[in-house]
Formats: sequence, structure tokens, C-alpha cells
Amino acid sequence: MGLNRAALLGAVGLAVAVAAPSAHADNGSNPSAHADNGPDGNDLIIDIDVVSKRLDEARQRIQPSLGASVYRFSPDALQAVPQGENAPLNQVLLQAPGVVQDSFGQIHVRGEHANLQYRINGVQLPDGLSMFGQAIESRFAQSMSLVTGALPAQYGFQTAGVVDIQTKTGLGNPGLAVSMYGGQSSWLQPSFEYGGHAGPVDWYITGDVMHNTRGIENPAPTRDAIHDTTNQWHGLAYVSGIVDPDTRISMILGSFEGQFQIPNNPGQQTLGFPVNGVSSFNSARLDENQWERNDFAILSLQKHVNDVDLQVSAYTRYSWLNFSPDWLGDLLFNGIAQQARRSNIAYGIQSDGSWRINDSHTLRAGFLVQQAIAGGKSYAQVLPTDSDGSPTTEVPIGVANSFSKTGGLYGMYVQDEWRVLPTVTINGGLRFDGVAEFTNETQVSPRLNVVWKPAPTTTLTAGYARYFVPPPFELVSPDVVQQFAGTTAAPAVTRNDPVRAERSNYFDVALNQVVIPGLTIGVDTYYKISNHLLDEGQFGAPVVLTAFNYAHGRQLGTQLSVNYERGPLSLYGNIAWARAIGTRIVSAQFNFDPDELAYIAGNYIYLDHNQTWTGSAGAAYALNHDTDHPTRFSVDALLQSGLRASTAAVPNGVALPAYGVVNLSVVQRLPTGTELRLDVLNVGDTVYQIRNGTGVGVGAPQYGLRRTVLAGLTQRF
Repeated sequence: MGLNRAALLGAVGLAVAVAAPSAHADNGSNPSAHADNGPDGNDLIIDIDVVSKRLDEARQRIQPSLGASVYRFSPDALQAVPQGENAPLNQVLLQAPGVVQDSFGQIHVRGEHANLQYRINGVQLPDGLSMFGQAIESRFAQSMSLVTGALPAQYGFQTAGVVDIQTKTGLGNPGLAVSMYGGQSSWLQPSFEYGGHAGPVDWYITGDVMHNTRGIENPAPTRDAIHDTTNQWHGLAYVSGIVDPDTRISMILGSFEGQFQIPNNPGQQTLGFPVNGVSSFNSARLDENQWERNDFAILSLQKHVNDVDLQVSAYTRYSWLNFSPDWLGDLLFNGIAQQARRSNIAYGIQSDGSWRINDSHTLRAGFLVQQAIAGGKSYAQVLPTDSDGSPTTEVPIGVANSFSKTGGLYGMYVQDEWRVLPTVTINGGLRFDGVAEFTNETQVSPRLNVVWKPAPTTTLTAGYARYFVPPPFELVSPDVVQQFAGTTAAPAVTRNDPVRAERSNYFDVALNQVVIPGLTIGVDTYYKISNHLLDEGQFGAPVVLTAFNYAHGRQLGTQLSVNYERGPLSLYGNIAWARAIGTRIVSAQFNFDPDELAYIAGNYIYLDHNQTWTGSAGAAYALNHDTDHPTRFSVDALLQSGLRASTAAVPNGVALPAYGVVNLSVVQRLPTGTELRLDVLNVGDTVYQIRNGTGVGVGAPQYGLRRTVLAGLTQRF
């Protein structure tokens, strides 16, 4: 079963109850605690603040991103984003170089469809089933990094990029804060956070509820979508306890629930046949809905012994998705009305350790073992057809399907950080990974990174990584092709080869130069060669992605980034060029049109999520920044050259029109602990199309958010 909201509150309550009898919860004013750990029975005084910071630094040393490309979001940077802590995580990540915006809240990093790995305090979360909602929020994060490029050996399975989140804690965020945020489109988003500590126990809890009428991108170019209400809830609880100066136990619980109306596109034409005597239907009156849920829990033990640091974690994640169709309308427009439910529960153990052998060598090793159970049920209504594909009756028939599959992932690695010279470091490693799910495969993957600092302000890196990416277990569809034979949902292609793991060679070269204090310029070039390139598409009315493979793929690109941070002023700017192509679809072929498959079989095509040029920029300035009443102004801009769309002759043959969006924010803090904010999203009210409804694996058209004015009030106690 999934976690529930009571569990989140109960975790904090338990921590307080356990700690309260022996220590006073002072919310940060007195961070020392007593523990009866002395050899002679005397109390050993532990400064929880000092010990926690030291263990945080040790945890970072266990899994360094040596040689990879790292884009960091500091606490100030996260606060400066328009919408602040209310900003969706995908909108924050769009500030990083080479990150492309897509519909349904998706982002693409370096020409990959998804393939992003999320880590919380060093622990890798299993993939979930959310399509529209985001189980992880920027509200949870004290700091965050996006790690890309030739990744060191500790990173496996999802390798397009690693979103590395360090959670807030009670020590860093003491006290209670309540917020009310909202504005246009019936936007209402109350939230709270509460942090503190009692003796050696530290806790932090946060949650929010969101309601608006812009849950999913509008399929029409109008300002307001039809049938687009969403209600969502997010929560996270963090509890840690210092056992002794070298040992910490921590627990993280997270939960997300969301309900989404699927927005309607007026003026659509039915397929032309009647259903139960009805042959016409207003597409603006369709009533499709989707519910999503994601819960996760992590329990970690961290230990420091002399020159050895270790973290061992047990984790679980439960995700659930349910799509409810418009039974009549979907049959008339699509030839099938299908209720679909998917669920996935994963649990596993991850262990990572480092041993500083001497000044020249640091050895690191670890493993991850995970088991998952994926299941699904569906019930569809279709019409039977004759040999020409014409319905033989107006009365629908039902087709039911269910499946349950248990599978697993396992991986281990070892690597050595070798300081060859004072200015040269080589990080070499080896991974072994395996998958036993809908496919059974293994691979040994070498990794190598070289870091050269010819000057204190100059860093050159070069890396190679062999990657092994299993198909997402929860997005692989079982073979149900024959069940729909002789109906209005029968596919034109019946072949359904199994989805395979992607195998690739990745090369990356980067230069970072500190020009003057506070100003850094970076250039990064990458090239990836893939076999069984993984991609995902939306096929049919249920808004659930399905994985498939291209036989071969190529991705290459170059990124330029500029960052400046000094005093009250911060600036950033990124521009990236990319090219992602693939050929010959070799799995889940029944989802595609025969002409589409034939063309791709003989030609390389752009991937549907390829975007040639991507740019982002922003600035923030704080007036009275060294006082208790600062005023922060911030602006960010997103420039996109357009995702791909199909022509009559070439799949993904053209790019959609380029667009740019500017967002503004003003935040005023007061000495009373009050914070006022005003955000204006899409200041120019730009009408821009993210998808036009064509492209390989692309569903409905989507337009971006129009101008939206939002305001918030936060009170800290």
C-alpha cells in the first residue's frame, strides 16, 4: 500500500515525542545535545549543528560528481526563481543549459526523452507513474544540482542527468511558516513548513494544496482551456537523529496526489460511424479525467569511521495512475473508450562508501538492488468490424485485460579517484548492471574522467562513459494486440517486439573558466552513440506513456553557460545547440502507422523531442540585501527553437515555430517575518505551441501558459 498523509505527520510527531523527555526543542537557538556515550558513563556533549554539517559534507564526498558537468542551484538561486518555492521543479530545471521544455511538465536533457535520475540526500528514487503531476517539489530542496555528461561510476540506470536534491532540515529552517499563494485561473495554493530539533533529533515537514484551472497545457490557442481543473497535494517529512558524533539515522517520507481533467479541443470530427444511435458529439463536452498518486519512503544510516564514509539506505516507492474516459465521446472520436489503471511498487537497498587511502587515492564502491511489481487493469469498449474495418453494429463490446509482473534491477560499482599530479586527477571506475523485468540483460560499463586544473581559475575535463539504461518497467505494455483484432481499435501493425535496454557510448569535453571573482564561463561538448535507443510516446486516449526502441541513435551538442554572482546581484545565461536522431523502430511496433515505420526503417529521423537551439537567461537583484527588509527583483527568460512535428512525407520532419517567454518576480521581506511576493508569468502574453499533435509518439496539441499574475503572503513564526 502507498504511504498516506497521516504517516507524514506521524513521523514528525514520533520524533518529537521520543526526543522531548531528554531535551528542549529550541528551534535552533541551542543546537547542543547530550548523549550518554562517554566510556566512563559521563555525558558526551554533541553539537548537533556542527555534527550535522560535518556529516552532510561527508555524504557529499561519498558520491562526488568528479569530471561530470554540474549546474548548481544554491538556496538563493532557488528563492530567486519566479514563483519561488511554488515553482514546479521542471520550471526550475529549465534554467540549466541544454534543458528543453515539453508538454505535460516533461523536460528533455541533452536530447534524451526522459531518462532522468532523481536523488534525495544521495539516495536514488525508483521511477514513478506520474504523467502530469510532480512528486518532488523545489519546495523540499535546500539546494539542488543537475549533473550531466560522462557520469562517474556511482550513477547508473537513468543517465541523461541526475537531479541531486539536498533536503531542507529543521536546523536550517527552524520555526513555522504558513503561506497563501494564488491569483488568476482560480489559482489557490496554501502551504506550510515547520522545522526544529529536540536534543539529537532534527525534523522538517512541509506540505501544500493546489487548485487551479490550468492543470494541463491547453490544446487550443485560447487563453483559457475547457475542462482543465486540477487539485493536487504534496507533502514531505524529514527526521534525523544523531546517534554519536560519527553516526546519523534519517528518514524521509514523501507523498503526492493529483486529480486532472483532460482539457478539450473544440471542433474535432468524429470517425463517422454511430454508437448506440448517436453519430455526432461536441468535442468541447468530453469528460476525460486522470488521477495520480506517488508515495516514497527512505530510511538511511550514515557512518564515519576514520577515513571511511558509508551510507546504507532502504527505500520504497508506490505509484498509481487511473484514466477514466468519456465512454461515448471517446468511442466516436477514437474508436475505443478505455479505462486504464496502472500501479507500481518498488523497494530496494542502496549502499555507497568511500575510503580515503592516502593523499593520492580515494576508493569508492557501492551497490543497488531493487525489486518492483508492476500491474495494470483496463476495460475498453469497441465496436466489432468486418474485413474492411467497417463497424458491423452500433452496440459496443467490452475487452478486459489485466497483468502483473515482478522484476528487478541490480547494479554495483567500484572506482578510484587518483590524484596523479597536484593539478591532474583521474577518476576511473567500472559498473556492472542487470535488469530482469520484461527483458533480461546485463552489461559491464567502464567509466573514465580526467580533470586538469592548469590554473586555479581554469578547469578542463574529459570523460567517457559506457551506459546501460533498462526500459522503464512501469511504461512497458504487455502484448494485448490480438485482443483488439476485428474491432475499431485494431492496429494496422500487429508486430510487438519486446522493449530492450539501451546501450551507449558517451563522450564529453568541458572547460570552465573563472574570469573574475564571481564570473564563470563554461563550454561543454558531448557525443553519444546508442543501440536500442529508448524513447517514449503517447498512443491512444489513456494519457500513459509507452516505451519503445530505435535500433540506433546519435546525440550530439554544445552548451555555453555564463554565471555571475556578487553581493546583491546574480546573472546567468545559457545557450545550447543539439541534434538527436534515430532510425528503425524495433519494439512496440503496433503503436505506429505502417508508412511511418517504413520510412524510419530506411532513414535517420530527428527524435520528436529534438530542439536545435535552447536558451535561458535570468537576473536577480536585492535592494537592502544586508538588512532585515530586503526587496528582491528577478526576471528569467526562456528561448526555444521548437520541438519536432511531422509532415505528410517525413516523420518529425519540421520544427515548430520558435518562441520566447519572460517571467518577472518581486519579493519584499519585512522585519516582522512577513514576506510578500508578486509573480507575472509570460509577461508578454506570448501565444506559443509546444506540440501540434503530430510527430512520432505525440498525442494531442499543446499550447504554453498565457500571462498569469500570482501573488503570495508568507508569515514566519
